[in-house]
Amino acid sequence: MSTDFSRRRLLAAGAGVALAGAAAGTASAAPGAGSSGTSAFGVREETRSLDELYEAAVAEGGKLVLYQGGDVDSQAAGTRAAWAQRFPEVELTAVVDYSKYHDVRVDNQLATGTLVPDVVQLQTLQDFTRWKREGKLLRYKPAGFSEVHKGFKDPDGAWTAIQVIAFSFLYDVAGAGSNAPKSPQDLVDSRWKDAIASSYPHDDDAVLYLFSLYQKTYGWDWVAKFAAQNPQFARGSNSPSVAVGGKQKTIGVGTSGSPVSTSTTTKWVLPEGHPFMAWGQRAAILKQAAHPAAGKLYLNWVLSEERQKGSFNGWSVRTDVTPSPGLKPVWENPDAHVDGFPRFMEDRAAIERLKQTFALYFGEVKGDPSPGWLGLHPGR
Repeated sequence: MSTDFSRRRLLAAGAGVALAGAAAGTASAAPGAGSSGTSAFGVREETRSLDELYEAAVAEGGKLVLYQGGDVDSQAAGTRAAWAQRFPEVELTAVVDYSKYHDVRVDNQLATGTLVPDVVQLQTLQDFTRWKREGKLLRYKPAGFSEVHKGFKDPDGAWTAIQVIAFSFLYDVAGAGSNAPKSPQDLVDSRWKDAIASSYPHDDDAVLYLFSLYQKTYGWDWVAKFAAQNPQFARGSNSPSVAVGGKQKTIGVGTSGSPVSTSTTTKWVLPEGHPFMAWGQRAAILKQAAHPAAGKLYLNWVLSEERQKGSFNGWSVRTDVTPSPGLKPVWENPDAHVDGFPRFMEDRAAIERLKQTFALYFGEVKGDPSPGWLGLHPGR
């Protein structure tokens, strides 16, 4: 789409945004008021094109702030580049930090009237159900919402998952040789003593869930044996792949990866008949967002077939997007425990007990967070 909008089109789009905001309180009584409005039967799925949504975002002010869960700032580089190419007149500020810091940061900003992000995209799944109950999320269904797997979306449109992330272990192909580990059970073999890097399970809830699956499958004796392997623990779920890629260790545990990777140096393991874990990373527009039109553009873009088909790990959150050859939809793989992770995340008391128990085996978490200390209002 040409970015050379006429003054008349921009003024018309701006007026539309203003009218939409003014009519927000009465949209439910006017089913025909807009394609993405709220009707008496709930929130309608978006029907506007990306180009039309882009016009509205430009008219709104051309800015978008995203709080993205992650380990290091560079994890948002691909999104920033693709967004800038597709929507050059909407400036994207993507702030990467641990989800467990982003969520309380948002809570504090809301409590102090200093909200920064428009969209939150986090691993802390329990926050989205809580924020919905508290009325803090804008109910909205981007185009393609009806095709999202039912376990990956809120039926009322408060949030939707926008990508599949999976955690397992990986290894250096040359270093592991012909006896490479095929399952988590193999990780406690004596030949891997001093050869393992791992992210702290008691610092990251997704890694915690992965280790809880290992414990339930193989017992606490497996946990003790894993501790006896003298693993190198570090903060950040990216740290195991960094250690393996840098030839510091042969195996990395508690990290994301791709079962369809073409790398000849490292292999991320998708075990058969043994546990790994996967989930749908949730995203939502905050009701008090300064740039809701840009937030809507973002959700439509990341959920589009084009973006979903380009998934780095071969999985999509959409049921109408075929996984990469050799894969089935992640929700059809019982080893992924897709339904278990959301339930796990809701029981915060059990999580705290489990964290402290793993600390007894592995020691306390040490080191600064991998994204650094970002403070109260990053992205402002």
